[in-house]
Amino acid sequence: MKEVQNSVPAVETSTGYGARPHAVLVLTYWSFADALVQTYTLPYLRIMRKVLPPGSVIHLFTLEKDGREGSRSVEPGIQLHAFRYVPFGPAALAMMARLLWHGLRVIRREQVRTIHAWCTPAGMIGHLLSVLSGRPLVLDSYEPHAEAMVENGTWRRSGMAFRTLFRSERSQSRRAVAHIACAEGMRGYAREKFGVSCERFFVKPACVDLDRFSWAHRKSPELLRRMGLEGKLVAVYAGKFGGIYLDQEVFDLLRVARDHWGERFHALLLTAHGAEELEPYMRTAGLDPSMFTIRFVPHAEVPLYMGLGDFALTPVRSVPTKRYCTPIKDGEYWALGLPVLINPDISDDSRIIAEARAGVVLQGLSTDSYRRAVLEMDALLAEGHEALYQRIRPLAEKYRNFGIAETIYRSIYGNGQR
Repeated sequence: MKEVQNSVPAVETSTGYGARPHAVLVLTYWSFADALVQTYTLPYLRIMRKVLPPGSVIHLFTLEKDGREGSRSVEPGIQLHAFRYVPFGPAALAMMARLLWHGLRVIRREQVRTIHAWCTPAGMIGHLLSVLSGRPLVLDSYEPHAEAMVENGTWRRSGMAFRTLFRSERSQSRRAVAHIACAEGMRGYAREKFGVSCERFFVKPACVDLDRFSWAHRKSPELLRRMGLEGKLVAVYAGKFGGIYLDQEVFDLLRVARDHWGERFHALLLTAHGAEELEPYMRTAGLDPSMFTIRFVPHAEVPLYMGLGDFALTPVRSVPTKRYCTPIKDGEYWALGLPVLINPDISDDSRIIAEARAGVVLQGLSTDSYRRAVLEMDALLAEGHEALYQRIRPLAEKYRNFGIAETIYRSIYGNGQR
């Protein structure tokens, strides 16, 4: 496929406009209360605000599943514009039209200079706004979405949803003046699938607050006592089951772990799934529900609960597009010094874990593979919590530090004076 170069002006920096305020329109496809906004978007917007010239304003578009709409200031320099979410289909065309109309109004009224889209579904709107307004487009959290939806069984490759988003991803990729990917491999994916040479290409995995996830949050005696986990060897998982994540396989693995560690073994699942949803998996694996603690906890409390674990699970399915994703939880696990059990070819994380001996990479979804993985994990745990923390924590400091994001945003937006 013939490679194309970007055909719109690059984002202005201090060389172009000195310390003049810079209005940025940030587009997401999530609700404001969603963890993906609260923990995966807002922290980065604060960094962007820090590196932008004084007086700059970020206008954040969100799509609310509860239908609540309106505009308000979230905090100094960040203005929220909330719109009602409509699932993909004919009715979504009206939603897109409203977003374009309001987006163009905000661009004109607030003199927006840059459109910054988070993930390619929001990039669909960002691309159209960039074309209509002539403003440069920045793609953040740049990873495949259309092919991922086919791989997890949600969409069909022949369906309208896939074809629409995949074509848009190609157009977005060609239009963008900067691509902020989740993994290095996305550069090759863009070249192979879209024929795009990403000249301003950055890698920003999901960063973690290193102060909130630290040794101070490991094995809280009070929480261990309250939850009845004193003396237990705990496997912790924070996330979902099904779709891009394994489901029954996780419980089959935990059965092997239970057979190896006996009554001492316990699984702590930090998830929105209820026990009634997960008990069929337990029964199929021959596991007693009493071996599990299932909790949905506010994100502010996640570090303490996650820190109860001895090791952690990242059961993302090994499908091709997951090479280009960034599991948020891995950075949090690393920051707590937890060894991670993960599938192969998940972002850059599987390679990092294998090279650093910071966990175990599964070599298949079979009982024999699970047994080998459990034995490897047992050998790692023999090193002790403190030794593992000292060895694993530096991975978060190196690969998930918010300083990575600041360097990238300063390169794109920095005023050169801070």
